[in-house]
Amino acid sequence: MQAVMNSCNEPVLLEARGITKHFGAVTALEEVSLQLLAGEVLGVVGDNGAGKSTLMKVLSGLIRPSGGELLFQGQPIYFHSPRDAHRAGIEMVYQDLALAGNMPIFENIYLGREPGRNVAGLTVVDRAKARRLATEHLDRLHIQVTSVDQNVEDLSGGQRQAVAIARATAFDARVVIMDEPTAALAIKEVGKVLDLIKRLKDHGVGVILISHRMDDVFYVCDRVMAIFRGRNFAESPLKDTTRNEVIGWIMGTKGHSAALAHDKVH
Repeated sequence: MQAVMNSCNEPVLLEARGITKHFGAVTALEEVSLQLLAGEVLGVVGDNGAGKSTLMKVLSGLIRPSGGELLFQGQPIYFHSPRDAHRAGIEMVYQDLALAGNMPIFENIYLGREPGRNVAGLTVVDRAKARRLATEHLDRLHIQVTSVDQNVEDLSGGQRQAVAIARATAFDARVVIMDEPTAALAIKEVGKVLDLIKRLKDHGVGVILISHRMDDVFYVCDRVMAIFRGRNFAESPLKDTTRNEVIGWIMGTKGHSAALAHDKVH
C-alpha cells in the first residue's frame, strides 16, 4: 500500500474529509476535515458544544456521519460500530474511562478480548497468559503498578488513566483518541499521563487529544486544530502559535483580536 503524504511530504495515518453530522434539524458538524500523522499528537480544542466530541465519535465508529468520508492510510474506510474501528486499529479512551473497578488490572486490559487456549475443543480464558501479556505491555509503556492483580478501584486517578491507555493500545492500536485525559487528575499525576502520551509517539501511535488545558496541549502536542460552531476554525503547528492565539480560536477570534479577547477574559 502506497503511503499518502500531506503537504509536508509526511505519511497521513488517519484523515477525515468534509465530515458533516445532523441530529434532526441540528447541525453538529459541517464540512469538518482532519489529518493525523503516525507518531503525532494532534490537539483538538473548542468550546463546549463546538463539535469536538461528535467528531471523535465519528472517528471511533460510535456514530455514523451524515456526509463526508474517512480514510485510513489513504484508503476509504467505513465504520458501522466501534468494533469496526477497533479492527482498523483506532481506539478511544473516554473521560469516564469505562473500567471495571472491582476487577484486576490484567482483566481490565483484556476485557472482552481475553487470550484463550483450547481445552477439549472449547476455548478457555488463559488467565496466566493474560497476566504475562499485561505485565509485558505495562513494562513497554513504563506504567508502574504494584501488581497486575490489583483491582482498578484501588489505583490512583493517574494509574487508572494509564490502565485505560494500556487497554486501548494492547491490540496494536495505530490511533488513540483521548477525551480530556487529565481533567480529573491531581497535578502530580498529570505529568505522568502526558509523558505516557509522549511514549505512545515513540511507538509510532498517532494520538488525538481533546483538552481544555492549554498547559497539556503545549506540553505534549505537535499540532493543534480548533473547531468553532461545528466547523474548522484554525490550525497550526504548536511552534508557530501561542496560548493566547489558541484561546482566541476557542472563542472564535483570530490574530490581534484573539489576544484582546483573552485579556478581557482575564
